[in-house]
Amino acid sequence: MNYYEQNRQNFLEGLQTFLRIPSISTLTEHKPDIQCAAEFVRNELRAAGLANAELIEGEGNPLVYAEWTGAPGKPTLLLYGHYDVQPPDPLDAWKSPPFEPAIRGDDIFARGSSDDKGQIYILMKAVEGLLKSRGRLPVNVKFLIEGEEETGGEHIEAYVRSKPPRLRADAAVICDTEMFAPDLPTLCVGLRGIVYAELHVEGANHDLHSGVYGGAAPNPIQAIAEILSTLKDRDGHIRIPDFYKRVVQPAAKEREAWARLPFDVAEYTHKEMGSKELVGEPEVELFERLWARPTLEVHGIRGGFTAEGAKTVIPARAVAKISTRLVFDQRPDEAFAQLQKAVKDSCPRGVTAEVKLIHLAAPSLVNPDNPFIRAAADAMKQVFGKETVYIRSGGSIPIVGLFDQYLGIPSVMMGFGLPDDNLHAPNEKFHLPNFFRGIEAVARYLEVLGA
Repeated sequence: MNYYEQNRQNFLEGLQTFLRIPSISTLTEHKPDIQCAAEFVRNELRAAGLANAELIEGEGNPLVYAEWTGAPGKPTLLLYGHYDVQPPDPLDAWKSPPFEPAIRGDDIFARGSSDDKGQIYILMKAVEGLLKSRGRLPVNVKFLIEGEEETGGEHIEAYVRSKPPRLRADAAVICDTEMFAPDLPTLCVGLRGIVYAELHVEGANHDLHSGVYGGAAPNPIQAIAEILSTLKDRDGHIRIPDFYKRVVQPAAKEREAWARLPFDVAEYTHKEMGSKELVGEPEVELFERLWARPTLEVHGIRGGFTAEGAKTVIPARAVAKISTRLVFDQRPDEAFAQLQKAVKDSCPRGVTAEVKLIHLAAPSLVNPDNPFIRAAADAMKQVFGKETVYIRSGGSIPIVGLFDQYLGIPSVMMGFGLPDDNLHAPNEKFHLPNFFRGIEAVARYLEVLGA
């Protein structure tokens, strides 16, 4: 029995301890929990046998750094993840408390279990196993773990932009994506970018009685609805001028590979999504809509009276939270400017509208023929016993573009989540067989690279 098999229970207990920390980066009252999670990661890396395990303080939540560089002449990997998590709301939708990990069947349920605490714990335990059993690693590794991924990652962006010598590496490894299906080894080679913003609309300088002023007073909530309806049509086409001009179509070979993926559209629609039907651009295939087309979504609208009962008020102001997902070759700054102009051009009479940027990130696309990608595919095939498939993800991992832009390194996205892990939603889970095999797959990847 090897180190990984012997220590499965220890790994599970350590993960449970990690998941009990409510490190919610969007809520300031959880700052002490953010600090606690950062210190937990540092202590785990130190105990695993890495050197220079420390917190990097700055403007924002701490970064955690550690390294092992005792393999001269071998590749150096920068291992990335994040210890912060999304808020758990709505709490009444959880079957068990979000920060009290519960195991049901082969899954562990808790906020952050898949995104991303469970997956960075895979990286830490893979390295620990090699160091504890052999006393050395086959390659050099540097950990850089952040605590602001869910809120824009300003601290890590500033740090990476400064190009510190300690971050020199040949490739980055990120466990923050998903496998396409259970037991199917998967590498993600493309991510969508994002522009997240707030649309602020103001009418009168105070709330008004709808009986006295209705029919004459501008209504900011109505104005928001009108503006949003001009930005996207009922079939999912974005109507912002020139928004599609940089969109690069997937190659025929990639489309053919997507068509061979094991996929049940009815199960995806009704079970995974819990939806009555799929929507979106009807002339575009589903995987292309999810992975290679831009989107525009509304995440929330606030304004006026929303409590129980009735209050006949015309609100003075309203706010909508919106985002656009971008695909390869779209530019976040340009997309934001296009959004601003489209809102300005569609603003109704009687109100003012302003788009305020929250955060943005560029899309990315990695060549699957890259040697670091090929080695990862080989390692995952050895552990899972099946050919590795290549997919894209509709989500955004801002650090991928930053690593490419400022450090000049590709990112290997070998994630072990599953499509139904309920990321950012109640009852988030992580499949424990993927957790344990993920640890072995990352360790095997280090061995393949160091051979």
